[in-house]
Amino acid sequence: MSEAPDNLQALLASITPEIHQNLKRAVELGRWENGERLSPEQVELCLQAIIAYDEMHLSAEEKVGYIDRSKIKNKSGH
Repeated sequence: MSEAPDNLQALLASITPEIHQNLKRAVELGRWENGERLSPEQVELCLQAIIAYDEMHLSAEEKVGYIDRSKIKNKSGH
């Protein structure tokens, strides 16, 4: 990013697929690429950004936390 976004919407709109993957990786590992640990606040903010990005750019099946309920129904016999 060449300049700082004015607001939250601008910030979220500036997230690229690469940034999205980096945020997901950082949350999964609990560390940034440089090895520094994420603080609890950073984890929370990263998760919020990941979810917001998913809402704007991904289908339901691609989103974090998606559960394919069709397979669950088939296994239970309903």
